[in-house]
Amino acid sequence: MWVCPEEKDSNVFVSTMTIIYFFYGLSFFTMGIVITQEIGRCSDERLRHGLLFLAAFGLLHGGHEWLEMFQGLGVMPGGMGASVWLGVRVILLAFSFLLLGIFGVTLLTRRASDRRLSLLVPIGLAGIWSFGLLIMRPHFVDQTSMWDMIDVWTRYILAIPASLLACAGLIYQQYEFRRIGMAQFGRDSLWAAIAFAWYGLIGQLFTRPSSLPPSTFLNSVLFMKLFGFPIQLLRAFAALVTAVFVSRFLRSFQVETQQKIDDLQAARLEEAQRRQALRGELLKRVVDAQEAERQRIARELHDETGQSLTAIGLGLRGAITLLRQDAEKAIQNLRELERLVNRSLDELQRVITGLRPSHLDDLGLGAALRWYCNDIQKRFKLPINVEIVGEAVEMDTEVKTTVFRVAQEAIGNVVKHADAKNIKVRLGFQDNVVVLDVDDDGKGFDIASLEKSARKSWGLLGMEERVSLFGGKLTIQSRISWGTHVTAVIPYRINPTEEVGDDHTPVAG
Repeated sequence: MWVCPEEKDSNVFVSTMTIIYFFYGLSFFTMGIVITQEIGRCSDERLRHGLLFLAAFGLLHGGHEWLEMFQGLGVMPGGMGASVWLGVRVILLAFSFLLLGIFGVTLLTRRASDRRLSLLVPIGLAGIWSFGLLIMRPHFVDQTSMWDMIDVWTRYILAIPASLLACAGLIYQQYEFRRIGMAQFGRDSLWAAIAFAWYGLIGQLFTRPSSLPPSTFLNSVLFMKLFGFPIQLLRAFAALVTAVFVSRFLRSFQVETQQKIDDLQAARLEEAQRRQALRGELLKRVVDAQEAERQRIARELHDETGQSLTAIGLGLRGAITLLRQDAEKAIQNLRELERLVNRSLDELQRVITGLRPSHLDDLGLGAALRWYCNDIQKRFKLPINVEIVGEAVEMDTEVKTTVFRVAQEAIGNVVKHADAKNIKVRLGFQDNVVVLDVDDDGKGFDIASLEKSARKSWGLLGMEERVSLFGGKLTIQSRISWGTHVTAVIPYRINPTEEVGDDHTPVAG
């Protein structure tokens, strides 16, 4: 049990109070340092803003308690006089509690605009504090009584309201933690709120004795008589509890960061699984498309080329017989067969070109793209402007084929669905990438609705898959009645052993 200094050696009492003040200040100062280190992890702008003021309170108030410790030891750092020393200490005390009040008010507001208005509360407290000092000035008897009254007035007007505001703010923060599923940190916030309530209501109510009521009787001397230990020990214990539980709920920032990382990894995994499922479905569609293409080619070869070759064979057999009877008639039949052979060759060439245009291998990507656009323009009477920008670089066959197929798919979509009046195709060769732009003035579509739709656009997915295989990026911009803009950016690998084609001159047509 604590006893008054009159009943015990004063040196022991001073030493004991020095230890109390040291740990008292250390608790708040350490809390300020910890908040400063952890605040960068906080994603809640309201909480982050409030914790800045709590950190400042901890640093300043810890410094104030250490100043009281030096005062009790009779040590005045810097050679300052007693009045200057006491003035600095009271200013630190008042300013630290104003910061604590701002912390509490900040936690109680949700919007930034309300936060600015809420600063009127600590400003009002500061105004009342200053006005009270002016009123009390004529009642100051000497330097000692003046600083005692100022200390008591500061605790009544600033410390108690600020501690209660901090308590209310931390209670509100408890509900915020519970709302986002962090109940354990909500409990830490609640305990910190309780510690601030004790620190404000009890710790600041029993002040040093002064001529300012009710400190004339409700003071630290009465507390010592009632409980047997100094009020500073209660304040130090409340400071320690506050620092511990504030530091504990700061761990929520680490948990929040880890949760975001986990959510991001889960989202990436889900996206990878979705893409894998789409890739499997796309592969199935590709296989089906290959089979359908084989059937189409077989049908065309049977219906067109096969029948033509059968007719040619029968015609030649008949011409052999006819040569013996009517040579002139046989010559006419042979000429007809020649025309039939030419038509068959044209048809066969058309089938081969549909599979892979020879221009792509013989003349390069630019020439193949111009040829394809001219063919579409003739068949569908749809104006297509082709522009090739930059010096063409020979690239891997797979990259050329990918760019050409993407252009085919994009232009084919315009022809089938867009009802466009014009198409602009731009092929640009840049450093390490080739850029394809296909722009139309058609009816467009809603991309967001398409992404949410259960019915997938396999053409668009196919283009995206082709581009992503080479580390490229496909971008589609479209709006209703605005048209569609498709951009494919694909890295290429220069092949120095092959010569660059002659299609590098920018043209439009």
